[in-house]
Amino acid sequence: MASPPCTVVHVPHLDQDGDVSILYLNDPGIQDSENQFHPDWITAVNALLDELEATAGPRALVTTAHGKYYSTGADLTWCGQNPGEIDWYLGEVQVLLARLLLLPMPTVAALQGHTFGAGAFLATTHDHKVMRADRGFFCFPGITIGASYTPGTLSLVSARLAPRAAHESLVTGRRYGGSDALALGLVDDVAGDGAVLERAVDHARGLIHTRGPVLGEIKRKLYEQAVAGLLTPVTGYSR
Repeated sequence: MASPPCTVVHVPHLDQDGDVSILYLNDPGIQDSENQFHPDWITAVNALLDELEATAGPRALVTTAHGKYYSTGADLTWCGQNPGEIDWYLGEVQVLLARLLLLPMPTVAALQGHTFGAGAFLATTHDHKVMRADRGFFCFPGITIGASYTPGTLSLVSARLAPRAAHESLVTGRRYGGSDALALGLVDDVAGDGAVLERAVDHARGLIHTRGPVLGEIKRKLYEQAVAGLLTPVTGYSR
């Protein structure tokens, strides 16, 4: 189906650092962009992943953004304007999450800013997460705003996080700074201002040789239940 015309100007783009591809979630000129999941933004990210998967040879992916937000998640403005399309929309979000979870190359999220909601789910799909130590929050805010989660996204968190981390972060809606997120196990590493992307790229570069069908097969087997949940059609959220 066709989505409404896109009014979002923060267009994602790919950059290269040797054999590490860096997928920026927004345009460098829009520093205050929250990088929400507008349908056209999802389409653009999928197109970049198509381009990335079409490349040959060793490769790793780092995702990050320009400015103070990694992503604040679902585009609630679009959802409010399209209440009858929310099931379709959530399904598209989940397909993107499943794709990143199964990507047959190493993935690292460089969380240089606030990471909320669907943005936090997106980060959770990555093999490794590096968060800024001194600023920014990681948060699953559903409980605090009265928004429930789909079974697919809950399966994703259960598969990727330790039980205590999954339970505490989901049922409290707490905002975790870098040190607390690291202590709980929401992220794998922290770095200072200006060093998050460098740390993420360095980690990714050490794993480029693992790119390939074997890695994809391992991920499919590890996350079979989570992927099944993410690819199950979403129902009951549209009004």
